[in-house]
Amino acid sequence: MELKLLIKRIIMTLLFAVALLVTASSISNVTFQDMKIWAENIQKDHVSHVQQASEYREVALKDKQLNSLEGKKTLISNDEIKAPSSLEEVIDFEQYPTASVIATGYTAGIESTGKSSAHPEYGITFSGVKVKRDLYSTIAADLDVYPLGTVLYIPEYGYGVVADKGSAITGNKIDLYFHTVDDVFAEWGKRELDVYIVEIGDGTLTEETLMKLNETEALQVFRQKYVEG
Repeated sequence: MELKLLIKRIIMTLLFAVALLVTASSISNVTFQDMKIWAENIQKDHVSHVQQASEYREVALKDKQLNSLEGKKTLISNDEIKAPSSLEEVIDFEQYPTASVIATGYTAGIESTGKSSAHPEYGITFSGVKVKRDLYSTIAADLDVYPLGTVLYIPEYGYGVVADKGSAITGNKIDLYFHTVDDVFAEWGKRELDVYIVEIGDGTLTEETLMKLNETEALQVFRQKYVEG
């Protein structure tokens, strides 16, 4: 009995729905075919919007991935570009003739020159320029072998410009300037080694010439390594 009643209610509901559609169609002059086309258009619009949203997400994802890769490339590039740490890495010193020397270290102090800081010529070399530990440092040599202004490259010390002489500095001996006695012992001591003869001097050296050498633009990246404290 209950089943028949349920079936009857379903049939009545369907008939009511059909009647409602027929009434709506007659009032609005819209046919079932029109309603079907309208429904299909709505479905197409929905699919189009979904596709556009999907395409937008794909483009955004590609842009994000591209930006990420570009960022990684920049990072890798910065990490892999390693700046040279020494002059030997950028200059071919093998192009210059060499000489075997005995190199010691000296300071401007009384222990090396016999002059105290109160002396009017304290720190003044034979050439007239002040002693300097820099990209191009002042060194002493036998002027009959290496005239004033001669430029040598001393491995592990740097460029040296002959600016001074000494009674004990004869033949193949050279003296390298350091700021303090502690620097002499800590950084050098006494060594026998080959040096590169970059340029033979003309017997003169001025503060202007030394300054220009030390301000060589291409070598400024290395200067802090040598400049005195």
